[in-house]
This record gives sequence, C-alpha cells and structure tokens, in this order.
Amino acid sequence: MDFETERQQTPGAGFSPWRLSVAPMMDWTDRHCRYLHRLITRGTLLYTEMVTTGALLHGDQGRHLDFNAEEHPVALQLGGSEPEDLAACARLAERWGYDEVNLNCGCPSERVQRGAFGACLMAEPQLVADCVRAMREATTLPVTVKHRIGIDRIESYAFVRDFVGTVAAAGCEVFIVHARNAWLQGLSPKENREIPPLRYELVAQLKRDFPHLTIAVNGGLKTADEIAAQLAVVDGVMVGREAYHEPWSMARWDSRFFGQPDPAESREQVEQAWLAYLDRLHVAGQGWAYAMRHALGLWNGTPGARRWRQVWSDHRLKTLPPREVAERATAARLSGLAVAA
Repeated sequence: MDFETERQQTPGAGFSPWRLSVAPMMDWTDRHCRYLHRLITRGTLLYTEMVTTGALLHGDQGRHLDFNAEEHPVALQLGGSEPEDLAACARLAERWGYDEVNLNCGCPSERVQRGAFGACLMAEPQLVADCVRAMREATTLPVTVKHRIGIDRIESYAFVRDFVGTVAAAGCEVFIVHARNAWLQGLSPKENREIPPLRYELVAQLKRDFPHLTIAVNGGLKTADEIAAQLAVVDGVMVGREAYHEPWSMARWDSRFFGQPDPAESREQVEQAWLAYLDRLHVAGQGWAYAMRHALGLWNGTPGARRWRQVWSDHRLKTLPPREVAERATAARLSGLAVAA
C-alpha cells in the first residue's frame, strides 16, 4: 500500500470522533496547515479557523470554506450570535461537506467581543441554546460548542455547569472545554492562553455531572502521556499550539490512541509528501511560501533544524520551485547534523 492511499484511510471504529482534535487557531489552521497535519495523523479531528457568519453570508464563501478532500474528518468553526445567521452558515457547512459545525463561545479578543460573540456568549446561555437549536434544525451535522470554564473573575463551577446544562437542553451533545477562564478585559488573547490558571478538575467534574454528554478538554496539553491521563477522565482532548509548533509531536497518535498504523514512519516521509503538495501549489500558480510557514517546525529538536528553517524562511527563494529550495534546505540540515556529530 502506498503512502497516499494509507494516509487517506480512516481510523478504526469504536472511538469517539472527538477523542483527539487539533484546535481551531486564527491565522494558523487554514487548509494548508490541515493538509500537513493529515500527513502525520489521519484519526485526529481537524478544525478550521473561526469564520464569522458575516464573512460567510456577505463574503467569498469559497475562500473561507473550500478544503482538500484529504482533510476529513474536518469541522467548521463559526463565530456569531444570531440564530438565523448561524443556521444559514450551518447549511453552508453541510453543503460544502464538513463533518461537524462548531460554535465558538471561547474567544476573548476585543474584536470578537465587539461582534457580541465568542467568550462573552457564556454570559448568555439561553442565547447560545437558541443558536444551537437553530443550527441543529438547519443541518444533520453534529453541532458542537467550544467554550471556557468561566469569564472574568467568575470562577464558580456552577457557572460553567449551568451553561452546559442550558445548552445541552437545546440538543447539544458535545462540549469542548478550554480549561481556563476568559478575561474579557485587561488581557490580550495571547495572555488569555497563558495567565488564567488551568483547572482541569472542573472539566472532569462536568463529565461526572453530565455522563451522557461528550466532554473534551483543551488547554496547555502537550505530551502523549498528558493526553492519555486526560482521556482516563474525559471523552476527548483538543491540542492547540503544541500541535502547530511541533507537528511531529502527533506522529504516534494514531497507533497509541486509535489502534491504527501511523501514516508516516519518519519526518523525511512527511517532508516528501508535503513537497508534492507544495509542487501542486506551485504548478497551479499559487505561492507555496504561505503554506510552507506551517511546516517550519517539522524538524524541531533535531540537529540542523535551525539551518533547515532558515533556508525555507529566506524570502529571496520564494519564487523558486519548492523542490529546489528543499534541496538547499536538506543540504543545510545535513551540514548541521555533521557539525553536531
């Protein structure tokens, strides 16, 4: 079986679709990033960047929604707070062939707050329930919600428990919980990912209180052992920045967490498949450099990785065919390997 055929096989039955996922991350998890991740893990659920309802209903739908067939399973994350608009976008998600539609109730950025959606929606659980109900009536896709454990200084477990209970009553069965509070004032989005303390115990309590729901945890998880520890108490784990910055960290997820062969045995194998993808972009007249930024962490932690990144990041080379740049990058990496030896 060749690499391309093996990579497109789906994981074995018996596992929750939300067992492992890569978080939606603005400016990062575009279709190119997701294609790279799919070269490394085929069982992990992948999410788009958050797309606002306004962008879909009044903008270039194809630019926001098109994706590669190899990305399945792939979910569309929406940002919005108007039930009718979200329902219309849920219909678009189904028409485009997505596997899930997710409502963002966790983003704390001021721009999102001005649109009255994201984390500030946690203060209006009945509105979120109305949104979920409208989306569920508009599509046969699973409708899921990603949210925080609280907002601002509200640290009571009852707050997130009641939020989940209200939204679940509208038919939502899957909740992806970022185990930090979102501070809507005084912290930047970056600080909101680092400063409020992680409280995994609240997510575990949600699972105990709502055993019939699918509860996945997100926030700060990096290693396979950390993932395994969380899977012992909740249904799924969503990994964000670690998966993006260290893509090879996902290399053994399929065998460990899905009981299936890993699609790639080596970084070299991933790099060759990725180069084939960059070649297609180049032949189609699309710039490959924008896509390549997602793969700059592929060799992290190995001798010569820094030299490899430097070649790929050289803006003077971005008009060359990607395989020509790859030859230079590999030569630089191997020279670093020789120095290290």
